[in-house]
Amino acid sequence: MTSTSRRALLLSSVSFAWGLFAAETAGDRAVTYTRDVAPVLQKNCQGCHRPGEAAPFSLLTYEQARPWAKAMKEAVLLKKMPPWFADAHYGRFSNDRALSQKEIDTITAWADAGAPQGDPKDMPPPENFVEGWSIPKPDVVFEFPRAFEIPATGTIEYQKVVVPTGFAEDKWVQFAEARPDDRARVHHMIAFVREPGSNWLKGAEPGVFFVAPKPKDDDTVDTSALPSDFLVGYAPGQPPEMLPARQAKLIKAGSDLVLEIHYTTNGTASRDRSKFGLVFAKQPPSERVLTLSATNGKFRIPPGEPSYRVDAEFELGTTVKLASLHPHMHGRGKDFEYRVVYPTGETETLLRVPRYDWHWQLWYTLATPLVLPKGTKIECTAHFDNSPNNPDNADPTKEVVWGDQSWDEMMVGFFNLVFDAKMPAKELLVKQ
Repeated sequence: MTSTSRRALLLSSVSFAWGLFAAETAGDRAVTYTRDVAPVLQKNCQGCHRPGEAAPFSLLTYEQARPWAKAMKEAVLLKKMPPWFADAHYGRFSNDRALSQKEIDTITAWADAGAPQGDPKDMPPPENFVEGWSIPKPDVVFEFPRAFEIPATGTIEYQKVVVPTGFAEDKWVQFAEARPDDRARVHHMIAFVREPGSNWLKGAEPGVFFVAPKPKDDDTVDTSALPSDFLVGYAPGQPPEMLPARQAKLIKAGSDLVLEIHYTTNGTASRDRSKFGLVFAKQPPSERVLTLSATNGKFRIPPGEPSYRVDAEFELGTTVKLASLHPHMHGRGKDFEYRVVYPTGETETLLRVPRYDWHWQLWYTLATPLVLPKGTKIECTAHFDNSPNNPDNADPTKEVVWGDQSWDEMMVGFFNLVFDAKMPAKELLVKQ
């Protein structure tokens, strides 16, 4: 049986089952857009499906949603949308995007009924979005110093540029967002904080794009080295940084931002001037948030290998709270798991992503932050599919190592740690 036939059979079986369930539960009440579907779209879809955001079409109105009714039914039945890949057997997450069974049944029944509009009086009030941002109106916006000229074809190395903040005093950031100017060509973008006195990229001229030197074979790939802090990033599916009250990220006085951007070409030349918006905490926070990672850059994935294992770990130098997790791999990424190993030897699985999809770079926020005592290890295990059966494999005949480009690979288990705002960040690291 071909993959297309299997998919059609699965859809037919699932649709039949859900149709029976919806018919039994709906009774005589017809499912309509205004009363039943619009609230589901507002809660789960419109954050991306609106003008200027990552999704390719809007779902703000009935007129916009109706042509997509059958496609929406297929997407929710196959659980392709909204994107959410966590194994439900492990962990609970406050930002869980998975639709409930009732929500799946609602969209299915609506599509099967011909996508009726319903009474306009049943329409819920529209969501209030800040135009151009998913965070509150920024207090400060940092743009790339000049537009970057994107060629029509070819490979573009990662571009970096140092931007002085000009902050004369420490700033605490509660909300941060990376906004691509040209979403069709921006693969990802990141803002790092470079503290005063750091030797990272020392000598780089502020305001000028440059390509950072590639790590040598004997270098240790480390995306979590202090004092360079990951502030916020953008990739499809990656949300802005939105921290609860009394928590914030720190940008020390005199710090620079190191902005990194990865462009891809698509046959047409373009120009891009992306930006980063920051909203400062209204009062000094009691807790600081820092993004670190367990990283392994020493792997060599053999040609044709369907399930190559790579491990990484990070040991805590002090007691902290773990707030959220973000696995990162490229097209050969197959699955990813986070565990914690306590000083007692007890092990707990926090997140398992059995079918990793590199097209969606998701964060998984723990429903309740987890207190981790000093000496706890955050362990990550990933598997990579370098076989011809992987449709996202750029070249199954190639041995794959760490690299920036999409046809290379990465193995990074990002996480957000929460700790006393007065504690120096270096306390998080195990003293050598």
